[in-house]
Amino acid sequence: MTEISYTLLSDGSSDRALIPILNWLLQNHLSDCAIQPQWADLRRLDKSLRNTLEKRIKLSLDLYPCKLLFIHRDAERETHETRINEIRTAVSQIASSISIPTVCVVPVRMTEAWLLFDDAALRKAASNPNGSIALQIPDIRRLEHESDPKNILHGILRQASGLSSRRLKSFSVSDCTHRVSELINDFSPLRILPAFAALEVELSDVLNRHPIL
Repeated sequence: MTEISYTLLSDGSSDRALIPILNWLLQNHLSDCAIQPQWADLRRLDKSLRNTLEKRIKLSLDLYPCKLLFIHRDAERETHETRINEIRTAVSQIASSISIPTVCVVPVRMTEAWLLFDDAALRKAASNPNGSIALQIPDIRRLEHESDPKNILHGILRQASGLSSRRLKSFSVSDCTHRVSELINDFSPLRILPAFAALEVELSDVLNRHPIL
């Protein structure tokens, strides 16, 4: 069996939740490959070494060698196209020093939007799989229109936990966020979202143009 190693360079540590999503996409396009993911943890480095996207890209490749680099930016208040252009501009400026393909990962508005669709995974992540409280999960077709998916996700996880106000004080929504991603087995419902569809199209194109992967 062949193997593909990839690195995820993300905005922050919470965006490691993208790894199960990227694994799922690669498994769908490279069914006969073993996938080895890694997250580029640059937090301990001096800020002057990582204060531009170009520097972070080069550091990620130097410290976390791989065959494919995913570069993540949340759209937040910008458009999807603006963030994509930011990433591609940064890559083009250092193109002479990198030799592996890159893929843009730009959720709208942020990573948490791609975790707001699986009722069972949300309940399991909150350690209350048999909870009966109706969760206020947004319509998946509207996820890219939600202004603060992170706040919505955290609220749903607290609700799903079924914990009292006092016990919620020790409830870690950040840990649960990673668990949600790990507990989802099928991300195909996200294909209805333009930003997710754009990611899959770009990944497919990169894999077709670089058969050595």
